[in-house]
Amino acid sequence: MPEILIINGPNLNLLGKREPEIYGHETLEDVVALCRDAADDGFSVAQFQSNHEGEIIDRIHAARGTTCGIVINPGAFTHTSIAILDALNAYDAPVMEVHISQVHKRESFRHHSYVSHRADGILVGLGIEGYVAATRRICQLAG
Repeated sequence: MPEILIINGPNLNLLGKREPEIYGHETLEDVVALCRDAADDGFSVAQFQSNHEGEIIDRIHAARGTTCGIVINPGAFTHTSIAILDALNAYDAPVMEVHISQVHKRESFRHHSYVSHRADGILVGLGIEGYVAATRRICQLAG
């Protein structure tokens, strides 16, 4: 069964608790449940979250040849990590970038994304529904 990997970066383990006025009250578990419900029959969904850049890179490497797509919210690494970009560039299936908040209405340092250089699609400001749309798109691309 083809697997879609949902990767979440730093502080997203606190989703639902950290700044709910920006990120909402839903938890990471809620995100994963919505993605599993959104995935087409025949697709499975796995989830990985880390506050450590190297662990995210290692997980992307491990996904090569074993997953049909990645949905990634790199958190603050979006704006800083060329290393995550390089890892995604070595991944040969679709990548969808997700941001819960509308980053372009926030601090200017949040306006640039290294990950966007690799992403096949970018969903910004849709709340956790962005993950759902990204999951559906991976199913379309990988189907």
